[in-house]
Formats: sequence, C-alpha cells, structure tokens
Amino acid sequence: MLPIGDQDEPGGLPIVNIAIIAINVLVFVLLQLPSDAFTMGFSTIPKEITTGVDLVGPVAVTLSDGSVETIVEAPGPSPIWLTLFTSMFMHGGWAHLGGNMLFLFIFGDNVERRLGSLLYIAFYVICGIVASLAQIATDVNSVIPSLGASGAISGVLAAYLVYFPQNRVRVLVGFRFITEVPAILMIGLWFLIQFISGIGSIAVSAETGGGVAYFAHIGGFIAGLVLAFLLRALGRGPTQPFATA
Repeated sequence: MLPIGDQDEPGGLPIVNIAIIAINVLVFVLLQLPSDAFTMGFSTIPKEITTGVDLVGPVAVTLSDGSVETIVEAPGPSPIWLTLFTSMFMHGGWAHLGGNMLFLFIFGDNVERRLGSLLYIAFYVICGIVASLAQIATDVNSVIPSLGASGAISGVLAAYLVYFPQNRVRVLVGFRFITEVPAILMIGLWFLIQFISGIGSIAVSAETGGGVAYFAHIGGFIAGLVLAFLLRALGRGPTQPFATA
C-alpha cells in the first residue's frame, strides 16, 4: 500500500515540515548530485562514530556475493559525530528521496500541528539521531555509509499512530486502485514489514549488505512512540486512547 493522502487536521501552515522537505531536496540537488565526496563524507559511518576517527581514503568492503569492492571515504565534518545530524538530510537517489518526502508530506503536517513547530523540530531530530544509533548498534565496525530521512520519518509515523490512529489514509493498492484505510492499519502494516525485514537482516552482516537500514526505521519508530506517549502525558496530543476521525 502506497499512501497518497490523508485526513488533514485543522491548523496553520506546517512551516517546519515544508522546510524539512525543502532542505532535503536542496541538499540532494545542490550538494549530493554534484559531488560523491559530499555524500561519502557527510553520511553516517558506524566505525567513525564508535571510534571518533574520520575515515579518509579507500576502504575495502565485502559484498553479499563474497566479492570485495573498494569505496573511497571522504573527509567529513569536525567533530565526526555531526554526521548523525547531516545524514538525515541526505538520500541515495531520486526514488529514495521521493518516497521519503511523500511520507513526510502526508503525515508530518498533522504531527507538527499537534506538537507545535518548535517541539516538532526537536522531535524530528531526536528520532533521526536515535534511528542512526540503532543502525550503528547492529555493526559498530561497519564502514558502509548510512544516510536518509527514513529514521526520523519513522518517528513521525509513530507519532501519527499515537495521535491520529483512526484518521483515514488514502492508499494506492497494487498500482491498481485507490481506497481508504485507518492510519492504524496502514502504519501498523508498514512497521510490521520493517520489523520482520529487520529480524531477517540479522543473518546478513551489515558489512556485507548495505541496502535498507531496517533497524534505523525500527529505532526511529520506537523513539517516536516513546516521545509521543510522553508528550501526550504532558499535555501534547489527545488524552483519550483514540483521536476522533
């Protein structure tokens, strides 16, 4: 199921959500497309975070088929842990960017209206950083660059699930027809897929994989759930178990 729209909550223009989308697009077009060095230098590399050392130069990586490929690491920011932040505004290609921004455009506006713009910024960044740390924990010595807004957006989906579980989400099913389902079904199925895929990926070393960072999705989602419930308890979001549709 591909989400293509949702039931918007009343409120002002979601300035922060729009700005985050714009920043992601601009970073990809203006900084990543012209320079592979920027992508390699400002992505999150687990070994750089765990050792505090900025890897520069050729590094050998064993692929899933057993072959060895050399990737060229580029200089990153100082201190190198800043890549935990920079990487959440970067993407691996147009499809990666488009998919993430579609999810953020559909679900992020309601969450921003619920939390308020300033709190939404903090929520988004915290979920993104926790997501990166969760992925790093799967292989602290990996030199595979990790990048993307998926972890932070997973946190946004979790908050949407907490605050608007019965909101109707328009989805494209099998690229054949459009229907509406409750958010709890659409997001619940999405997380179930991430969880199953993440468990399955344990058997494949992060050093030999690359691909989708499922544990970043899982980590970001759990962080979003915890923060959303905590903020609701503090008066942000509905106090009843389910928001009205």
